[in-house]
Amino acid sequence: MIDSDNAHIKSRKKPLLDVQSISKDFGGIKALNDVSLNVVPGEILAIIGPNGAGKTTLLNCISRLYPPSKGEIFFEDINLLSIPPHKIPSLGIARMFQNIELFKGMTVIDNVLTGRLHLIEYGILGSFLFFGKTAREEVKNRKQVEKVIDFLEIQHIRRQMVGSIPYGLQKRVELARALAMEPKILLLDEPVAGMNMEETEDMARFILDINEELDITIILIDHDMGVVMDISDRIIVLNFGQKLAEGDPKEIYNNPEVIRAYLGKTGTN
Repeated sequence: MIDSDNAHIKSRKKPLLDVQSISKDFGGIKALNDVSLNVVPGEILAIIGPNGAGKTTLLNCISRLYPPSKGEIFFEDINLLSIPPHKIPSLGIARMFQNIELFKGMTVIDNVLTGRLHLIEYGILGSFLFFGKTAREEVKNRKQVEKVIDFLEIQHIRRQMVGSIPYGLQKRVELARALAMEPKILLLDEPVAGMNMEETEDMARFILDINEELDITIILIDHDMGVVMDISDRIIVLNFGQKLAEGDPKEIYNNPEVIRAYLGKTGTN
């Protein structure tokens, strides 16, 4: 479990992301209702809750897939609601989706390379002329992709078609593509869902390495409470679109309201 002194130091930093009173309505359904949170640099913040609690909707609002019905979202003091959605990756916000969104007919390396499209500096004409600046850009971006592939230990499948590799490795490629975007904050939506125990342990290790070695802030959604409790600095619990509780892993594990609504166990000291 995360060291409490280290978590206290992180809590004193200025927020990197500040979500203020976000609500999201879908017709008569209120998916989020006045939810506020902040994330400080270097933190791993987990968001948990029952199915339908609004967790993915919250990430969709942060990444601008959904416009919130009300509220404000600030990233490094920039109002994200004033930024076109396609510009969000350029600010340093990357997303790993709950359902794998890879190009199954492309190789692993080419899928990871698509994460760098917003960083490529040659235009449409340059893409047809492989020399000069275009060639230099291509080499530079492929070098960065190879670093990500090495970091996540997927060198052995780099030339394989994504559709031919196992599910657990596809999830790792999805993470690699998000990491190739060079994010300041990484939004992970159920990164270990559907994985076996060994794959889950590997993914949890990579998430910690990304946070600690690359100094990337992480917001994590997952139903695997073992992973959440082990790697998170802080946890927010949503229930029916509202914030039910917030605290460090020990506080959440022993919170009576959280136990009744979600964990379904008796808390321990």
